[in-house]
Amino acid sequence: MTGRRRWSTEEILDTAAELLRTSDAESFSVRKLAAALGTDSSSLYRHFRNKTELLRAVADRVLLAAMDGYRPEGDWKQRITALAVRLRVAFGEQPQLAVVWGRYASGGTGSRLVMEELLQALRVSGLPDEEVPVRYHRLVILLAALIASEAGISTIAPKEYEQGIEQFRVAVFGADPERFPALAHFARDVRPLGADRHVAFEEILAAQLAHIEAQIP
Repeated sequence: MTGRRRWSTEEILDTAAELLRTSDAESFSVRKLAAALGTDSSSLYRHFRNKTELLRAVADRVLLAAMDGYRPEGDWKQRITALAVRLRVAFGEQPQLAVVWGRYASGGTGSRLVMEELLQALRVSGLPDEEVPVRYHRLVILLAALIASEAGISTIAPKEYEQGIEQFRVAVFGADPERFPALAHFARDVRPLGADRHVAFEEILAAQLAHIEAQIP
């Protein structure tokens, strides 16, 4: 009798990443992954202890892809901006994993490469050493939130997105000016959440970097 095929860790991660392209992290399960591989869940638990560990490993591969070929260039702000853009693009190709990155800490090589570059850039900025970990933490929270938010928009089906835009228009232009005077006043200029995401990303990041720069003695 022929035994079951033994899948390598990389093959398991490849299949998991492919499944996550068409489903979100919440509906993803080790059982579904095992079915796609033609094996049983117990065989996968030899590689990963649980679903969370598996998701962390897949997300870490996105970070590895983002860092592939990266070379630090420019001053500390240019380095952080370039890295942030790389992360946004990488998770834009695998948006379901953006939330995983923000929710779970990853101890993989990709995560360490990102941490190292951010800490190095902040260190050469002139910040005192005791301030570097604090500013790093704030920066990572901001990047994870922005990238997850943008990724969330990209996973919405076009029809569903248009329905959301229509609801937004109704909410804004149909607002009672007596109860919502500011909303009525700015109704023609207020943009929906999904608009100008790239510009907003760059402006918010630049503002955070300016705030960090103000802390440099």
